[in-house]
Amino acid sequence: MKEYVMGNGAIALGALKAGVNIACGYPGTPSSEIIETIAKYPHEGLHLEWSVNEKAALEVAAAAAYSGARALVTMKQVGLNVASDPLMSLAYVGVEGGMVVVSADDPGPISSQTEQDSRRFAEFARIPVFDPSSPEEAFEMIQDAFEYSEKYKTPVIFRPTTRVDHGYASVEAPDTYIPKEFDGFKKDAGRFVIFPRLSYKNHGMIEERNVRIGEDFSSYRFNTTEGAASEKAVLSGGISYMYAKEFLKDHPEVKHIRIATAYPFPESFVLEKLKGVKEVMCLEELSPYLEEQLLKLAGKHGLSVKVYGKLTGHVPAMGENSADSAKAILERYLGIQEAEKAAPEEIPPLPARPPVLCAGCPHRASFYAVKKAMEGQKTYYCGDIGCYTLGNAMPLDMVDTCLCMGAGVTMAQGFSHIDKEVLPNGKSLKRLKAGAGSPEPSSGAEKEGKAFAFIGDSTFFASGLTGVVNAVYNEADITVCILDNSTTAMTGHQPHPGTGRNMMGHVTQKVSIPAILEAIGLTKVVTVDPLDLEKAVAAVKECTALEGVKAIIFKSPCIAIERSSKKCVITDSCVNCKKCIRETGCPALSLTEGRVNIDASLCTGCGLCAQVCPVSAIGGAS
Repeated sequence: MKEYVMGNGAIALGALKAGVNIACGYPGTPSSEIIETIAKYPHEGLHLEWSVNEKAALEVAAAAAYSGARALVTMKQVGLNVASDPLMSLAYVGVEGGMVVVSADDPGPISSQTEQDSRRFAEFARIPVFDPSSPEEAFEMIQDAFEYSEKYKTPVIFRPTTRVDHGYASVEAPDTYIPKEFDGFKKDAGRFVIFPRLSYKNHGMIEERNVRIGEDFSSYRFNTTEGAASEKAVLSGGISYMYAKEFLKDHPEVKHIRIATAYPFPESFVLEKLKGVKEVMCLEELSPYLEEQLLKLAGKHGLSVKVYGKLTGHVPAMGENSADSAKAILERYLGIQEAEKAAPEEIPPLPARPPVLCAGCPHRASFYAVKKAMEGQKTYYCGDIGCYTLGNAMPLDMVDTCLCMGAGVTMAQGFSHIDKEVLPNGKSLKRLKAGAGSPEPSSGAEKEGKAFAFIGDSTFFASGLTGVVNAVYNEADITVCILDNSTTAMTGHQPHPGTGRNMMGHVTQKVSIPAILEAIGLTKVVTVDPLDLEKAVAAVKECTALEGVKAIIFKSPCIAIERSSKKCVITDSCVNCKKCIRETGCPALSLTEGRVNIDASLCTGCGLCAQVCPVSAIGGAS
């Protein structure tokens, strides 16, 4: 039956049609909907899970693939970093069943820390990569990816980008789900137990095999050529192929070479298509990967061909391509002069919409409580990846650093150790305190700061645990603030080990964050409702007065999953001091004709503004 689905849905349906037996992943935009789509369709006999992180997902799937099952692993491009440890070894060990690792790249970036290119990772790991250009192709290509994985007994990377993941198309969804039949795990320590001798032997096998895969890819159905034989050609891949195709439909005299399998590079195919070509424009997103492969090919075979693209400045080095940008690039390349057009009607610019925490978000109250408790003190506020990264926005201004998932906990330790043990001039503060000399004047080093780590409940399970263990073991003096809103909010409210349910639809034992922290041996663990400002501020002061590793669990549900019908209202006693707006930054608060106003359509009645108001002029939330 025909289904109109998102690109991620097409990938999910393609995997179901391929008979996938296990699907594991960690939510991350733009990949999250793959697992969620599988959950919505009949899939009896398929194990489905949101794993605690990408590394865990890949390792669970690896065991299934060792057994001959077809395994799907989903993540975004930065998640591939987390999964890289097992992936690099798995490339050497190989698999029995098909194993497809979906790494969704995010040109822009739209919702990521980096613009890293998973094609680079595929080459680094020495495993094949498939690069779909549309949801329809993604549906077909992921089925091919399982076939190639089984044929060559290797994991493969499947690399959709945001516009493919979030585009929509109609695909032929399977009427019934038929899982692949497999024999199960056959013990073979000589193959599945990785040792240096095995790795050395298999490295040679991988290099020889990749030559064969490259030849196989030279006849792959999605490596195509369009247009007439000409001296000028365009080489493209991924979504950029669609942009180039749209423009070149009016220029059939130009050869258009499309690469769907960037690694191993299909050399024979490209060599054949370059006959008679003197110039090539490479149109691709993120890194100049295809461009570099073409340059290597030209050097290897002594081709007299000029190659243009990112390395020559003809294609932007960063960000997304688009139909308009591709048109401009290709017009310049082909020397097409656009006819003069009437000046378009001036369109006013779109209003600025900076990202902010939702109205009523408990994270705002958590940040505000810490800010009030630490007024006038030297502090380090280490953020993390999630909704709470938005705590950096004014007027909160409560995120000094944000690097990657879990780094807030460990970076807070670095600030603490440097601040408490080492002066800027490199002398040991501990030794000086013990009487061996006196501290030299420095820029506030003698005034020890308080280091805070902010991390969400889902991120705590994904990548925060090891950092907390490290803090206790290495005697850090930090306060870990766990912003527990009972969901994985930023990526679409997926469950996690603390929610008590999983993707198989089972009610499970909730993993207790306080119990974990107490077992690790923290100095103090406090749970408080951040929307009770007085108690929240007191909890912060209590914990920061103690030495060692302390944790405050700010526990209040995300307003998107538990929305209150209560509303705050401005009373006649308002003196229009605007403190509620200046200090909280809640989007439900604004000025209307110069007076403070609460937008009832946004307000959730959290009551933070009422507690901030110095004249008790806000009511209605109790």
